[in-house]
Amino acid sequence: MLMKNVTTRLTELLEPHAEEHGFELVAVEQTGGHGTPVIRVMLDRPDGVTLDAVASANEWVSEVLDAEDPFDKPYTLEVSSPGVDRPLVKRADFVRFSGETVNLKVQNAEKRKSWTGVLVGMENDDVVLDVEEQRVLVPYENILKARIKGVVDFGKGRGAE
Repeated sequence: MLMKNVTTRLTELLEPHAEEHGFELVAVEQTGGHGTPVIRVMLDRPDGVTLDAVASANEWVSEVLDAEDPFDKPYTLEVSSPGVDRPLVKRADFVRFSGETVNLKVQNAEKRKSWTGVLVGMENDDVVLDVEEQRVLVPYENILKARIKGVVDFGKGRGAE
C-alpha cells in the first residue's frame, strides 16, 4: 500500500471509533521507511487529552489496526494528543483556528514553498493568511502540510527576575 493510501484508509477506519469514544481524530500520519513503519494517531477532546485517555485510546486503536493489518511486517503505533504544534488537516480546521500563527508547506507554488503567518480563515477554496502585513491566499489543494506554530510560555521560572 502507498503511504497516502494507508493513512487515508486508517483515517476512514478510525474516525467513527474516535467519535464513539468521545475523541476528535486530528490526523493519522505514517513515518519511517521500509524498515519499521510508524503509525502516528493524534486525538483530541474539547477538554484536552490526559495520559489516561491516551492509554485507553491506545487499546481501541490497536484493536482496529490489528483487524485491518495495514502492513505485512511489524510497525510501531504512537497514539498522542496533537500537541502545541497541532496539524491542520480539514478545511474546518482553517476556520476553527483562525487567529493562530501557522506554518504552511505548499506545492505548485509560484512564489514560495512555505508560509508563516496569522491564519484568517477560508475564502472559497483558499486558506487566507496575514503575512508581514500582507494578505495571502493559498489554495487549499496545494497545502502539503499545515501546523499551528506552537509557542509554549512557561512564564517566569524560579530565580527569574
